Amino acid sequence: MKKLVIAYSGGLDTSYCAVSLSKEYEVHAVSVNTGGFSKEEIKNIESNAYKMGVSTYKNIDAVTTFYQKVVKYLIFGNVLKNNSYPLSVSAERIIQAIEIVEYAKSIDAEYIAHGSTGAGNDQVRFDMIFQTLAPNIKIITPIRDQKLTRQEEIEYLKSEGIDMSWEKSKYSVNKGLWGTSVGGVETLKSELPLPSEAYPSQLVKEDEEKVTLTFKNGEFVAFNGAENKPEINIEKLNDIASKYAIGRDIHVGDTIVGTKGRVGFEAAAALITIKAHHLLEKHTLTKWQLQHKEYLSSFYGMHLHEGQYLDPVMRDTEAFLQSSQKMVSGDVIVTLKPYHFSLDGIVSKHDLMSSEFSTYGEENKAWTADDAKGFIKILGNQNKIYQQVNK
Repeated sequence: MKKLVIAYSGGLDTSYCAVSLSKEYEVHAVSVNTGGFSKEEIKNIESNAYKMGVSTYKNIDAVTTFYQKVVKYLIFGNVLKNNSYPLSVSAERIIQAIEIVEYAKSIDAEYIAHGSTGAGNDQVRFDMIFQTLAPNIKIITPIRDQKLTRQEEIEYLKSEGIDMSWEKSKYSVNKGLWGTSVGGVETLKSELPLPSEAYPSQLVKEDEEKVTLTFKNGEFVAFNGAENKPEINIEKLNDIASKYAIGRDIHVGDTIVGTKGRVGFEAAAALITIKAHHLLEKHTLTKWQLQHKEYLSSFYGMHLHEGQYLDPVMRDTEAFLQSSQKMVSGDVIVTLKPYHFSLDGIVSKHDLMSSEFSTYGEENKAWTADDAKGFIKILGNQNKIYQQVNK
């Protein structure tokens, strides 16, 4: 039997794929941990995979890879799609696809499968990564190709002796390092919010708490004075901030296939980290660095969302973002509160507000009143000439 690698999550779609494809192929199931999996959950996924008839199961720990290759640049760029969404799921899918296809190549698999439907973004991300990195490996997508309904999948699995609890939960939740997405009947239309109980973290803490995020060259290197890997600091921040039910919102965006979509999300650590980092940049970067970073970061986020991660322009943009972080070092003080947070201020030796030249709106030591009047006169020349010519 020919080798096939399946991107296996343990849900209904990938379970159907595993059982049906095991009839024809030697199936090797792979799941990629980009955050959010406990050891117990991984054991359960492995146990279920073998029940589906796979030959082998492998869980790839890619949390550090996810941070180094993607999340780091999302922080450098303060990337929030449509000014709200930190690309929690779309960023994960890129790394998951890369890890899966590299594993498929390592065992000389001739086929690779995933459980995406034909209606969403993930099919594009997976297919583009697979066909780019391994053009000789054939992609198989039973759910998309057979246009299967959930009930048809459940009936098939029951006929094969797989009678597990496949009832669809009221809300679908996808948890990772960079946030948790939440989908439900409310997000299928435009007018309804998600109820509080739909979000995975509930309010359990009401007393305000101050925390300190320390950045070095743009990276989150310490939390409350304790140094650690950035990805671990993100997890620790999320553990504390999620108790305040911080980071809830609903993202409305354009899918890759041209439709509009809504999805709820909870991303306490991602939103706090991005906002804290952005505040530090406001103090340490020049006016033109901030301006050019803004549109390049938006470009980077959009292309990542659209599955264009492997285009070399992304490496070019990452080089710019990396270079921009040379002076982005210091502490950011944040106050956590129920359902929201506030940025108190920063401490940095690179703080451009500490300049001896002037204090905004108060005093200056670097120019005279006549200097200021001459500067303003010349600065206004272009507008003055235009208005006189076209009055």
